[in-house]
Amino acid sequence: MTRERPAPVTRRFLESLSFQLLGILAASLGAPFLYVALQPLDHVGEATVINSAIACVSAAVTALFLYRRVTSFPGTSGFAFIIPTYSVTFGFAIAVMLGGRLAYSGSMLTAGYAASMAFGFYAQQLTQRYARRQFYLVPFGNTDIARDSTANVEWIVLHQPQVPADDRHGAIVADLRYDMDPEWERMLAAAAISGRVVYHTKQLHESLTGKVEIEHLSENSFGSLLPNLAYRKIKRAMDIAVSMVALPVLLVPFILLAVWIRLDSPGPALFRQERMGFRARPFKVIKFRTMEHRPPCADGGERDDAITMHDDTRITRVGRFLRRTRIDELPQLWNVLIGEMSLIGPRPEALPLSQWYETELPFYSYRHIVRPGITGWAQVNQGHVAALGDVHIKLHYDFYYIKHFSAWIDILIMLRTVGTMLTGFGSK
Repeated sequence: MTRERPAPVTRRFLESLSFQLLGILAASLGAPFLYVALQPLDHVGEATVINSAIACVSAAVTALFLYRRVTSFPGTSGFAFIIPTYSVTFGFAIAVMLGGRLAYSGSMLTAGYAASMAFGFYAQQLTQRYARRQFYLVPFGNTDIARDSTANVEWIVLHQPQVPADDRHGAIVADLRYDMDPEWERMLAAAAISGRVVYHTKQLHESLTGKVEIEHLSENSFGSLLPNLAYRKIKRAMDIAVSMVALPVLLVPFILLAVWIRLDSPGPALFRQERMGFRARPFKVIKFRTMEHRPPCADGGERDDAITMHDDTRITRVGRFLRRTRIDELPQLWNVLIGEMSLIGPRPEALPLSQWYETELPFYSYRHIVRPGITGWAQVNQGHVAALGDVHIKLHYDFYYIKHFSAWIDILIMLRTVGTMLTGFGSK
């Protein structure tokens, strides 16, 4: 059974900033003031009400803009970002209140937080149901994109070289490398001149899947994949600042975790392993030990020993919890502080695995152009893999991250990672 397709104006309205901004303002103000209305007049002070209302609106509107920005990147359903996004902004608002010693109502902030998230889920539900992306496909050349992309996309095949007149905002997709007949080329030119978006199939495939595949050096120049050098310096400064603040705060929890690991199984609490790092320089990564302690493998067995399988029997009871929540990765903040890693980037592979992948996969070493990270784009989309075919797909995610190297994709990865740590679910 086919779903009735709404008019284009309905889709544009549901995705519009005006609709979402009005909804989030109503939610973030309505719920807190409803709470105040139900309280005795002398129960809540005027300054408390004003400060709380400002905090609710500021946090909710910031969360909306952040949510719209991060969900413009491909990935899983937008539902996955609602709780982390609103939790971060409302948490920051509370921190500002506490730091500035401002009067505020925790109940009002809680009401605003809950109502804002409720609207976020409602708006996303409407968007997912009625605002499916529509693309008009030119049926020549490589059209595999119609089978490989996400399910929330509607493909309309063009049978005549005519620009669709009933949908002025519909994007057109074509394999621009294909030698089309002149009338089709004129149609694409006319569409572009009129202001329509015309996508190349490969460009759109990258956007929908979050992966970049390098096929030929002549086709994908490294210049187009060089990371943003200015942002790289800003990112490094942020890495240093976060790790310098986090390490002293986490010192006592680290000690308690180390004792727990030692009590659970014999062996050291920390695990050190040589991995391939920034600019292909090996380094020793530090993690909490999650597997049974064992002596180094004999010659020839290092590669197999470095591979962690699903439900690996070597993982300890404590290790399963640490891996599920990613807490085992936190000691790598030290690697971040001294410049061997970043908070976010392609995950560093064990040295034997990296050397193996480099001999088998074209352009594998190019992922070392940025610092490896504690978490990354491939981790939040695909999770841990070791087989060659899966690593090839992982490489496409790494190239996508390098190509779109920016603060926004780092924020998106951070939100996805926080969601996994809090819930224990998601790619890891």
